Amino acid sequence: MFAYLLRRLLYAIPILIGVNLITFALFFIVNTPDDMARMQLGVKRVTPEAIGQWKAERGYDQPLFVNTRATGIGVLSETIFFAKSARMFAGDFGRAEDGRDITREIRLRMVPSLAIAVPTFTLGLFVTVSCALLLAFFRATRLDFWGVVLCVAMMSISGLFYIIGGQYLISKLWRLVPISGFSAGLDAWKFLILPVAIGLVSGIGSSTRWYRTIFLEEIGKDYVRTARAKGLSEIDVLFRHVLKNAMIPILTGVVAVIPLLFMGSLLTESFFGIPGLGSYTIDAIQAQDFAVVRSMVFIGSVLYIAGLILTDISYTLVDPRVRFE
Repeated sequence: MFAYLLRRLLYAIPILIGVNLITFALFFIVNTPDDMARMQLGVKRVTPEAIGQWKAERGYDQPLFVNTRATGIGVLSETIFFAKSARMFAGDFGRAEDGRDITREIRLRMVPSLAIAVPTFTLGLFVTVSCALLLAFFRATRLDFWGVVLCVAMMSISGLFYIIGGQYLISKLWRLVPISGFSAGLDAWKFLILPVAIGLVSGIGSSTRWYRTIFLEEIGKDYVRTARAKGLSEIDVLFRHVLKNAMIPILTGVVAVIPLLFMGSLLTESFFGIPGLGSYTIDAIQAQDFAVVRSMVFIGSVLYIAGLILTDISYTLVDPRVRFE
């Protein structure tokens, strides 16, 4: 087990380096440091002196990757890439273009993002798996047919419709909860209940249909027929055999959601005015704040790789055939 985890961690290093290089290259292909200075200064006719001063204050007056004017290790260290991107491997995210510490902002904004994402994820997983088991239990019946129709209809509707419709109906007409905003402490539930409910409803259709397909595939296998032949009831077959054997594809799909638990939902946080990591990323993209964007991309990559490792480890808990040699 230890050797396997060590190999996976070593594999993650070149992946993170590649993601870092691609993000850095793409950003500076679109925007040069001069373009960033003009946008941040907010002046149409900004002088070259002002641009040079802005670049010098923020370390953008160095070469991108290689500094031919330096000697020794300075050829690589005295560059924009090393100062702005390579230090992230040591946990140093630096400062945003407005001067605020990125690490501090991430710590503060992670709490609202988790407050939305964790309930949405846990409740959504429980509800969708339960609905899928129900449809699988009543397969080839009217309940199964209309359940699939409802799932297809729900997954065909854009998430923006649920957000705007929920805000209009529940917040504006019925005035049950605030339409947007966030408050720390015990009053936070007033601002979180609507985003969590909308996130839950918008994901039921696709997830239930996916899990139903997995369960029906397992139901048709030989071990299920053997279990029925031994006299087990259909409920016992579903919960003791089908559900357990379907956990591997379920866990594989769940891993894609793990980064979102920390990164937040871009649309939900933006429309509800929640100061989470999702809205932080959107604001940084609009302001062309490279420091924040590359930090969020890097964190997302780390979380996704960590999710893959945790998924592989969890396979050993649900499937005894999986062993790490």
